[in-house]
Amino acid sequence: MNTPLFEIDLKVRDYECDAQGIVNNANYQHYYEVARHEFLEHNGLDFYDLHQKGIDLVLISIHVRYMNSLRGGEQFFCTIDSLEKEGIRYIFNQKIIRKSDNKVCSEAKAEVVSVVNGRVSMPAILDESFAKYFQK
Repeated sequence: MNTPLFEIDLKVRDYECDAQGIVNNANYQHYYEVARHEFLEHNGLDFYDLHQKGIDLVLISIHVRYMNSLRGGEQFFCTIDSLEKEGIRYIFNQKIIRKSDNKVCSEAKAEVVSVVNGRVSMPAILDESFAKYFQK
């Protein structure tokens, strides 16, 4: 298994579970979003500071594949395994891995674009911050 570009430790909260005692599928998207926001901070960017400068990062597509369910109280890693750039899109390849047995619970491919002052654009600040992650 390759070393991820970024990972964050998280824990399932009971209210995130459904009547079956497993994490509701929508919460996986929350975990993925938390990891992307923390990844920004790890790279010297702040989601809300960017917004104040007129730069908004907008999720335009996410494909999530569920493999193993998380349950209340379980600890897990949410990773960003790779970051790609295709035209104006940034593509985050992510995983959720349960700590107790290292099983992959979910994989996601999230596509994000930047909107600058209301128009889809490619601000240099993002490319500069992410350049070290793009495949050469």
